[in-house]
Amino acid sequence: MRQAPAPISAILDWPGTALLVRVGLALPFAVSGVVKLLDWPGAVAEAAALGFAAPALVAAATIATQLVGSALLLSVRWCWLGAGILAVFTAAATVIAHAFWAADGAERAHQLATFLEHVAIVAGLAAAAILANGARRP
Repeated sequence: MRQAPAPISAILDWPGTALLVRVGLALPFAVSGVVKLLDWPGAVAEAAALGFAAPALVAAATIATQLVGSALLLSVRWCWLGAGILAVFTAAATVIAHAFWAADGAERAHQLATFLEHVAIVAGLAAAAILANGARRP
């Protein structure tokens, strides 16, 4: 049963729309991975600033996760896996890097807003996996 008007349904049903959505979801991860790869010292410093004991290992794992997850997300067959990898990565990174509960004042509000934005990204990745898996509306 269609709920959207016909022109909107046509846009949503166009195969290119699904690809554009996956590109939009993958883009921040892919760009971040490439930037970290091109600025290795900066990537290691970023991991060190978060308190990791092995910042080079964390930086390498982050780059691999972002680039492989993005590539899988862009595929049709493995979209669910890429979405899952990036969702778990984002959830973990959000708890580590945006601990709003440990901040005060304006910084707390900023960290909370960023935390919630990342929750929305995780939800978007979950929606992509659901749709890629062929789920239909209830």
